[in-house]
Amino acid sequence: MNSTAAVADEESKTVTFAGSTYAIQDLGEDTFTVLVKGVPVGRIVYTFGAANGVPEGDAASEDTLYAIAEAWFGATIE
Repeated sequence: MNSTAAVADEESKTVTFAGSTYAIQDLGEDTFTVLVKGVPVGRIVYTFGAANGVPEGDAASEDTLYAIAEAWFGATIE
């Protein structure tokens, strides 16, 4: 695990983590695509009270997407 905390920015719809900025694009209720420079690297989903990350390819690991999901849903779910 990376010791750097992911930081969500709701206004710009991004999450910064480990020196990279990930764009968050809405797909549906509690489901988002995560992009780097316009290229999808995975999805984040909030289901059954837990944040989950699902990688698409090798550009982002499951641990990275989990950290992004935790930051994003922590900032946006009330």
